[in-house]
Amino acid sequence: MLVKRNYVSFPITDNQIEFIKQQMLTWAAPFNICCFLDNHDYHSGALSLHSFECLLAVGGAATLKASAGEGLNRLKEWAAAQQDWLFGHFAYDLAAETEAGVPVSSFSDPIGFPDLFFFVPEILIELRPDSVRIGSFGEDQGRVWRQICETMPATTDAGLVVGANAQLTSGTAASSPKFIPRFTRDEYLATISALRQHILRGDCYEINFCQEFFAQPVTIDPLATWWSLGKVSPNPFSAFYRLDNSHLLCASPERYLKKTGDTLFSQPIKGTSARDRLDPVLDQAHHEQLSNSPKDRSENVMVVDLVRNDLSRVCIPGTVTVTELFGVYPFPQVYQMISTVRGQLQPGLHWTEAIRGTFPMGSMTGAPKNRVVELISLYERSRRGIFSGAVGYVTPDGDFDFNVVIRSLMYNSGKKYLSYQVGSGITFYSDPAAEYEECLVKAEGIRRALGME
Repeated sequence: MLVKRNYVSFPITDNQIEFIKQQMLTWAAPFNICCFLDNHDYHSGALSLHSFECLLAVGGAATLKASAGEGLNRLKEWAAAQQDWLFGHFAYDLAAETEAGVPVSSFSDPIGFPDLFFFVPEILIELRPDSVRIGSFGEDQGRVWRQICETMPATTDAGLVVGANAQLTSGTAASSPKFIPRFTRDEYLATISALRQHILRGDCYEINFCQEFFAQPVTIDPLATWWSLGKVSPNPFSAFYRLDNSHLLCASPERYLKKTGDTLFSQPIKGTSARDRLDPVLDQAHHEQLSNSPKDRSENVMVVDLVRNDLSRVCIPGTVTVTELFGVYPFPQVYQMISTVRGQLQPGLHWTEAIRGTFPMGSMTGAPKNRVVELISLYERSRRGIFSGAVGYVTPDGDFDFNVVIRSLMYNSGKKYLSYQVGSGITFYSDPAAEYEECLVKAEGIRRALGME
């Protein structure tokens, strides 16, 4: 491609940021390729590593779609020819490429995201505390800015303000779809018991097991639903991501991997406790319970060891360190236990090699990774697709930041198929009933956003 992107900045004030976010995404949502990344102003502790408050990429000046088996090699070659911003995703099923001997899932994926997709945006918008910076290859940035500012607001049945371009229908987030579980509660409990037997036999130490809830046919407005989800669960790795009829409405609290210069950061989450926002004393008790939980600490340290091992494949020996262990952070519905691992990428390695060495992320698989990915394919009843994959961006310098796709709704507007998946880390000491309840807690934000609570 090698065409220079031109930039123009437009001043804003701090109190305009949330309104400008709304205007930006309302303007962008009708594009058939759109990626909106929002960190919701998280700037403390382990969550302070963001380089941008908000990024928006629309249109495909150049695109790459690939299936597992060839994806990362094609991405490496394609990215080298672009030398520009890249946005896109790695679906979980890319595990068939990164983990030797793991088969491609036999389940269909009604959501329809490919195993790997990246694009060079026609228009890139960076939201900063004092300005909006618009980059394009020839489009008049002033005209784009005027279109964003002039987007006409409309109000949905759910009381959410969105733009007129969102093409609102009666099937908004307030319509409360009826979800069907892939597992009954009894089937889920029996499966967890079977996985505990694998752990007892020494097949694995920990496995992240997920289940899907789906509704079809159902009509929602993806943009209105995303605003509702963001209002209920304003999490630091949120994303509105559209590829034709496939939509990801993501309220993730977790970072998969970030590269800044030659430094890699991974921040796995393992350990969850419900919150009680109405009772500060009980809420603090939940915080302390999670912080001191032997089970959650055991799960967390197992994943940290797995991440350290993954990073050691691509980092300079001796540079992989744990900078925070067992940090407990508040989110709208839950407390999460987060650890931070960092390392220095080996000189000469392309950024895609950092992905190859660490994907899929340990928090969504378990240990040892190769064996648990096999067990996941045997026991789960849905193709994960983009769920438990990663969405993010790559800068022209090869820096990147990718989330973990959890706490998300997936929607295919053509098939009218709506889905969410939730999971938990299973060890031998797991109580199957407690694991089932943890899944429901993790889905609370999604269900509230859909008017189901």
